Amino acid sequence: MATPVSVLRLPKGPVPNSRGFDPNSPRFIALCRTSIPTSAAAQSDPEQLQEEQHARSVLRERFLRCLLAMTNKKVQFHMHEKVNVEATFGASDIDVLNFQVSDLHTPIGVQKEALIRCQDVISFTFDV
Repeated sequence: MATPVSVLRLPKGPVPNSRGFDPNSPRFIALCRTSIPTSAAAQSDPEQLQEEQHARSVLRERFLRCLLAMTNKKVQFHMHEKVNVEATFGASDIDVLNFQVSDLHTPIGVQKEALIRCQDVISFTFDV
């Protein structure tokens, strides 16, 4: 007998000639809400939309610079269930869903190479 598998339902997929999910999709609105609804902000206050976009770009740039600074350094990852692990940071995938690390020291032992899911990480620290 086959085991049922749960399915993750994403927002309506992109149309063939577009570059993203349909922002008017109910699922997109429910799951990907921003502090300013893009379509409403563009019509009502373009200056506020521009400020938010600038703030997001600054934060994104800082995060990417942080990832670059972490390369080949010992990093302490603080994870759910009060688990703390230490590893040498290698890289992140393009979507920042996984971290590639070496010499991962966990409570149950050491793993030479590993991937850490970003969803499991609450915070991380490293010496500059």
